[in-house]
Amino acid sequence: MNKLSIVACFLLFLTSCGVKYKSVPYFQDLTDSGIVEENIKNYSTLKIQKEDVLAITVSSLNSDASAIFNMGNIAGQDASGSGIPRSVSGFLVDQNGQIQLPIVGPVGVLGLSTTEAREVVQSKLTTFLKEPVVSLRISNLKVSVLGDVARPGVYPVQSERVSITEALGMAGDLNITALRNNVLLVREFNGKRQYIRVDLRRKELFQQPYYYLRNNDVLYVQPSNAKYASVDSSYRNVSVALSVLSLIALLIIQL
Repeated sequence: MNKLSIVACFLLFLTSCGVKYKSVPYFQDLTDSGIVEENIKNYSTLKIQKEDVLAITVSSLNSDASAIFNMGNIAGQDASGSGIPRSVSGFLVDQNGQIQLPIVGPVGVLGLSTTEAREVVQSKLTTFLKEPVVSLRISNLKVSVLGDVARPGVYPVQSERVSITEALGMAGDLNITALRNNVLLVREFNGKRQYIRVDLRRKELFQQPYYYLRNNDVLYVQPSNAKYASVDSSYRNVSVALSVLSLIALLIIQL
């Protein structure tokens, strides 16, 4: 191999480093002309799990009698994505799938939707209150986004319906160096842990059963080799400096 060939190979190596544009766009198989419509078939109502915390508000014709049911049985601290703590209070779903309501006692809510749980609690309270009205929601809903994103962290969720794309949006989206075809979803459900690979480059993601997240889901975004190269700047700078010096030496010899 002559000196000019060596120089050409070196320049080709430099241009090949970094992130290829074709790996960056999301949903690449979605047509870019016209409107595409499809039915939403993969959303299912969020179900209450063990260790969920239910915020329950009760009102009735007797406000004094209702007050005792508005006192949650636990209180603690939870970290938001910004690092600012927020209080979490409510009724803990124990390992038996029950909450302990004052006076009423244990109430089974495991596997119910919040609407179904509200109806169960309201039915129980009719014995003690006149025309009770119950509001119930899961107060400790959160997802974690880790890895090569702008703002990794634990994010509280106000709505029961949150998707993978919304969670990544809360974390500031993927960095340009992130692998879009190998996002890992870790989910604990019914006593099992699942590891699910997600490809953000394909529109079929929207129809997958895991597109809508559950409480305590974790998304891990794997960095590409380009990310490692940018972090390891000292090694890279030394390598580039040596390569430039070698190139200059070759050019001097050639001239």
